[in-house]
Amino acid sequence: MAKRLSNKEKETLVEYFSKGITIDKLAEEFECTKLTITRNLKKIIGEDKYNELIFEIKKNLKNFNLKEKNNFDFKNINNDTDLREDSVEEYKEISTFTEIIPLDYEIEKFPQKDLASIPLSELDLPNVVYMIVDKKIELQIRYLKDYPEWNFLSKEELNRKTIEIYLDPKRAKRFCNKEQKVIKVPNTNVFKIVAPILLERGISRIISEDRLISL
Repeated sequence: MAKRLSNKEKETLVEYFSKGITIDKLAEEFECTKLTITRNLKKIIGEDKYNELIFEIKKNLKNFNLKEKNNFDFKNINNDTDLREDSVEEYKEISTFTEIIPLDYEIEKFPQKDLASIPLSELDLPNVVYMIVDKKIELQIRYLKDYPEWNFLSKEELNRKTIEIYLDPKRAKRFCNKEQKVIKVPNTNVFKIVAPILLERGISRIISEDRLISL
C-alpha cells in the first residue's frame, strides 16, 4: 500500500518542492515512492503548477549542474530563503574546476533492463479492484509514457500499452470523465486468466498505485 501523508507532511512537501527540491530527494525524505510524492503534489497544487516547478527545477540543475543543492539538512531550511537562489550564488563563487576522466565502462551499450516491473505471476493482488472503462465497456488503454512518474524507464518500455487498476473506488472516480465509468472487478484472478488475450492486444503492463506489473 502506498504511504499516506498527513496534512502537516503535505504542507511541508509543498514548501520543499516550491523551494526547488527534487522528487527523488523528497521521496527519500518522506520515506515513500516518487509516485506518491508526484500524486500528492499534483493533487494539492494542480498539474499546471507542478509542471511549471518541475521545469524550473530541471532548468536550474541543467544550467548550473549543482547536485550539491540537495545535500542539505531538511531541518535547517530557512523559510525566507529560496534554495534556488542560494544554488545560483554558490555556483558563481566556484573558481576552480577539476576535470574527471571518464570511466571506460560500457554504459548505455545494452538495452536498459526492466527492473521496475513485478511479474503478475509473482504478485498477489487484492481480492477486489476497480477499473475505468468507456460506456461500451472497452478498457482504458494508455501508453506507459503517458505516466510522468515512470519516465525514467527506457524508450522501449515507455512505448508499452498499459491498463490501470485502482484499489480505491473513490480514487478511480476522480480520474473518470463523463464518457467513462468505474467498474468493479470482484475476482482479480481474472487478470492471470486473460493475460494471453491482453498480450495479443499489445497490452503488456498493468499499473496499480505505485507498482508496475508485467504480464
